[in-house]
Amino acid sequence: MIYSQRTPALLIIGIVMLLWGWLNQAGQLDSLQGWLHPSVYKQHKDGISKHAAAVKESAEKAAAEGKAAAAAPAIKPSGFDRLKAGQARLAYVFGAIFALLGIAVLLKTPKEGELDYYLSIFPGIAFILGIAFIVRWGLDPMFGNWGRAAQPTLGWNFASIFNLNYVVLGIVLGIIIVNVFSIPAWAANGVRTARFFLKTGVILLGTLYSAAELAQLGALSVVMIGIFVLGSVWLVLLWGPRMGATNSMTGVLSAGVGVCGVSAAVASAPVVNAKAVDIAYTIGTILVWGVLCMFIFPTVGQLFKMGPVQFGAWAGTGILNSAQVAGAALAFDPKGIETLKVAEIFNITRILFLPIIVIWLATWYVKREETATKVDLTQVLVSKFPVFVLGFIAMFILSSAGLFAPAGHYQGRYFASDEVKKENLLGDKDVEAVTALLPKARNAQEAQALQGLITDRKETTRGQDVLLRGVAKIEGLDKAAKDALGKAHNAAWHSSKTIAAYRDWLAWLFSFGLIGLGMQITGKSLKQAGGKPLVIGSVVGLIKAVGSLIVVLLFVREFV
Repeated sequence: MIYSQRTPALLIIGIVMLLWGWLNQAGQLDSLQGWLHPSVYKQHKDGISKHAAAVKESAEKAAAEGKAAAAAPAIKPSGFDRLKAGQARLAYVFGAIFALLGIAVLLKTPKEGELDYYLSIFPGIAFILGIAFIVRWGLDPMFGNWGRAAQPTLGWNFASIFNLNYVVLGIVLGIIIVNVFSIPAWAANGVRTARFFLKTGVILLGTLYSAAELAQLGALSVVMIGIFVLGSVWLVLLWGPRMGATNSMTGVLSAGVGVCGVSAAVASAPVVNAKAVDIAYTIGTILVWGVLCMFIFPTVGQLFKMGPVQFGAWAGTGILNSAQVAGAALAFDPKGIETLKVAEIFNITRILFLPIIVIWLATWYVKREETATKVDLTQVLVSKFPVFVLGFIAMFILSSAGLFAPAGHYQGRYFASDEVKKENLLGDKDVEAVTALLPKARNAQEAQALQGLITDRKETTRGQDVLLRGVAKIEGLDKAAKDALGKAHNAAWHSSKTIAAYRDWLAWLFSFGLIGLGMQITGKSLKQAGGKPLVIGSVVGLIKAVGSLIVVLLFVREFV
């Protein structure tokens, strides 16, 4: 079969990207960029004005003294300059790649084979990436501006509360494209790669975890997931037969709703002799419920003012499918990756329960069906277990061994006391506030950490930082003391530019995958849920979502 098509679409997309990069670099889009990013543009203009005034003052002083004016110092690149340069760089790189491949597509005579297949995916990849550029560089800041502009009138920021950021906007745009306009035939193969990029992002996310962080989250996730996964499976198995659902339908639906969505449904299908229609109904139910969760969960999280750990724990427990978990986590926290990290730990812990559930379902089905055929459980688990989970675990192990980054870089920041600048040392008023804390120290270690901070006016070790972060959580501290401890912590923890760039690249990877995911949510697939499966799945999903929300709000704290 021949997959690639002779179409100028890839070449056109590449040329448009190159044009955007050139216009940005030449300053032709400054007015548009200034409208999209008013705060950084204002800082940029103010910086130019101050630099011009300083140069003028220096020239006038030199003229008054009869000296030759010194050469004007170069103005430092502003945030606005860096924003334009970053966009231009990405546009140039991908524009050049797509333009060259576009020429190859037009010149090459399509022939059946692997090269033909792989060449056919690039137009679709370029199509999604072009939409990602529009969403991240245009729609995201535009809705942010509108939300802030409407806040004085409405009393609240609608863009923030409803999470109208690049993640949600990208998914919605993908849904609109596939249901209103349809995917162009030349882009269809590339759009199907979206899930691959999402799962690749999850695998690479494993490089950003520390062993201590995983130990803390892992213990919490096992308890929560154990309760809600096993409870959800039990509820479906209990209620399904009472609703008149077949044993095979009930079995595959319980795995999909209870464990990890589509992957669990597919893995459990052989052990309950599920028919194609059973799997279709289950996937439809998961899709309907998951799409709703992607939009509802982040809004509820904002209303409850949840932190990254709380929301990540809730999304990773309450949302059914891996891609939907990633979408909700990034929608809630589009600027960082902390929420996504927590959510994926819970999601992966949930998937690790899959072997237990498959064995449980096999036993349950054999007891209820006299005609049940014996299935090799080991073969089912090996062939159906999600490979990306093993990739994540492998990346985490390599990361813990220090292969990707030095210790302390996992959060995107690292401790470096020797790099604390003089102006960031604690001032006299800060020292007075910290000195007043000494009587409140709960043990000798905290008192020693406080005394060291008073003497050195900065944190000097990681251990001291951990102790002082504990002190900062003591109830009844005044604002001056909290600010002083926060200043000391922020001065010693520095941003890692390498990790920050890596995180941004991961965000692009997830953005690409989620836009492609939106393009796979069709009205037809949503209708596949059917009556009984949709009712059972929705009720159990709602119980799990509300139950895990209550547990998270009552017991989970922002300890990571």
